[in-house]
Amino acid sequence: MIETNNILSTPEDHFLAGEGTYVLKEDLHLATPPPHPSEAPILNPNPLATNPQPATAGTRVSLISLDVRAPPPAFFRLTSTTTLSPSIAEHPSEGRSSNDAKFSSDGEGRGTSLSDGAPPTSSLTAVSAPAFGEGNTLLAPEKTKDVNKRRKPKNNMTKSNSSFISRVIINEALTKKLSERATDGLFAFANINRAFQWLDLSSSTKADYLTKILFTKAHCLSHDVNMLTRGPGHMDVIMGFSTGEIIWWEPVSQRYTRLNKNGVINKTPVSQIRWIPGSENLFLAAHMDGSLVVYDKEKEDAIFSPEEEETKPNAGEDDGTAKGIDFKKRILVLKSVHSKNQKVNPVALWKLSNQRINAFAFSPDNRHLAVGSEDGTLRIIDYLKEELLSLFYAYYGGLTCVCWSPDGKYVLTGGQDDLISIWCPSEGDGSLIARCQGHMSWVSAVAFDPWRCDERNYRFGSVGEDCRLCLWDFNVGMLHRPKAKVSVRHRGSVSSRMTALQRAETLGTTTSATRIRSNSALSTADGDDDDKISHPVEPRSRTAILPPVMTKQADKDPLCWLEFTEDAIMTSCNSGHLRTWNRPSDSSAQADQSSES
Repeated sequence: MIETNNILSTPEDHFLAGEGTYVLKEDLHLATPPPHPSEAPILNPNPLATNPQPATAGTRVSLISLDVRAPPPAFFRLTSTTTLSPSIAEHPSEGRSSNDAKFSSDGEGRGTSLSDGAPPTSSLTAVSAPAFGEGNTLLAPEKTKDVNKRRKPKNNMTKSNSSFISRVIINEALTKKLSERATDGLFAFANINRAFQWLDLSSSTKADYLTKILFTKAHCLSHDVNMLTRGPGHMDVIMGFSTGEIIWWEPVSQRYTRLNKNGVINKTPVSQIRWIPGSENLFLAAHMDGSLVVYDKEKEDAIFSPEEEETKPNAGEDDGTAKGIDFKKRILVLKSVHSKNQKVNPVALWKLSNQRINAFAFSPDNRHLAVGSEDGTLRIIDYLKEELLSLFYAYYGGLTCVCWSPDGKYVLTGGQDDLISIWCPSEGDGSLIARCQGHMSWVSAVAFDPWRCDERNYRFGSVGEDCRLCLWDFNVGMLHRPKAKVSVRHRGSVSSRMTALQRAETLGTTTSATRIRSNSALSTADGDDDDKISHPVEPRSRTAILPPVMTKQADKDPLCWLEFTEDAIMTSCNSGHLRTWNRPSDSSAQADQSSES
């Protein structure tokens, strides 16, 4: 099988929403690389297939702009309309704010640049939080004389003899293209199978990648770009792989560093990876054994072992799976960010579950994490304090994607129950606001459209393995309906998904057969804590059901990524099609309104 090039086409397609007609501008098909010769042939699961197909983990994309752009209108209310409950309210005695106070968050949880150097608007200056690890002087970055000279990785990728990297293809006119490109254009970084591409979407020849990296056997599953350090001459990109390894790559200089090499810290695949807001060096990786690991891009790795005796598994459980921990009540801090041992990675390590973590997102106020797991739970974590605040359940199956609303008031989750759930962690009981029913298969990505959100009305989109793109609208008054008051919640019967063991523990049963923690029985205090943290599944009869305002089969293959830009909606699918749907123009919207009248 021969390596192929990207193909740019302009198929005719469109869909109609309330605001007008979205038109398919272009379809950029990213070349799907063949399996490496050293890999065993991948058999097509279709018994009628005549030829094998390379496996794919889908196409995920990071969009990066280097210029100063006006924020979406939704961001003016980041702090004015959100009143958090005491459990996730602002931290008392806050000191230095994070460097990321000028940044908000997009649907994937990544920072979206509002300005570089320009003073933020007055309403945004309050969006601040202590820097992650504040107070631990061992984590303070070294000061350099010239802040414009960012530290670069140590290895030259083009001259690398690493068996991890198969081939690096650099555009012959890379230097010229970078010097001549428009400052307001979009860069894109995309993974497809064992390939990773750097593209310039503002170029007339956008199908020609700037750089293409082919890895030997590992597949890149997630990646992110540091919004704090990116500029015309420097960008920090991190990639997480199916082998558990991580690469820090600087595309302009083509230099890289491998972290968690050979799985020295964690051998399981990296399902998602993100830079910690406001940090130049620190990033968070979700591994598929249920762990969240904080790495420093400039530190060396070392074999990891839990630091304190009480954080190790209970007696007789030396396999490192933490079977004796009740993850419904807390997270297991195997290494704290406040540890004095910060010479090597990891900076911090938190065990959340014994099942894989599928997705996480940072809140716009840079204080909290929303984490969706294969065990069907949504966890809200104060990652500055390393504490579990709330835990919610899907109806059944795992949660596959998660994002915050632009004001930080709501959290969306999509799951294997084909539903999207709207949660409101800022309310005292962290109530479920609605379940959104419209997909016919697993939901793979959710994102808010900040250009169509205001104080009371929200627009978000979702894509799924049913190849559908759905748009949804909801407002505060529509979904906050009064619910019948029930004096006692029968937790044991609200979900068929909960096992008998979980139900027994929830009801306070302490027999030896149902006890989860082997060192103590569940006391009344434990039950009270459980009431505050673990929330039972809301019955369907008391849950608002929200239909989509638009459903469209946006591709022929399962969709896996979605993002809203000021001008368009962008989607990608498992087979590498990156599609751009232009928003309605003023003239087309007026024409649609006149035709309807």
